[in-house]
Amino acid sequence: MINLLPQKDKEKLLIGKNKRMSIILCFLILFFLIYLIIALFIVKIYLNGQLALNKVFLEESEKQFSQSETQELQDKIESANKSFSGLNSFYDKKVYFSKLLEKIAVIFPENFYLTNFSIMLDVKEKKEENVVVETTRTIKASLSGFAPTREELLTFKENLEKEGSFENISFPISNWASKKNINFYVTFDISI
Repeated sequence: MINLLPQKDKEKLLIGKNKRMSIILCFLILFFLIYLIIALFIVKIYLNGQLALNKVFLEESEKQFSQSETQELQDKIESANKSFSGLNSFYDKKVYFSKLLEKIAVIFPENFYLTNFSIMLDVKEKKEENVVVETTRTIKASLSGFAPTREELLTFKENLEKEGSFENISFPISNWASKKNINFYVTFDISI
């Protein structure tokens, strides 16, 4: 095809064609940018949703971890408290026999000889509905030895009775049979 148009018209047509091409190109670029913006906006919404979901999971994990850690600490504290209460009850039930020996030593006459000394702790528990309501602890003691005279043995018996800490004092009748060189035996209780 032969182009019979003058050069000016040809240039105008070329400029018009270039304008149309640049307008189409601008529309294509604008359309691409709009599409890119929409795509980025959708990605942003998706990532924000994932971030919020991960935050919720993290908070739940932290709660579970802190609860399990708290539970472990609470269990350790309860275990330690049980141990301490057991030790405390052990020391509360401790009987100081040295004080008992001291009381007997003060009352025991100098010219007496002790041949046997026995102490036994007697614990009685009063229960109601399988629960211990009251506990009584008594020390049962027995002494045997040698006394030079019956009068001194009688003085020893009176001193035991005066003490007040000793209960159920019992001298067998055989202790009083002879006047001198008496092998005596006595039992008594001490409430603690």
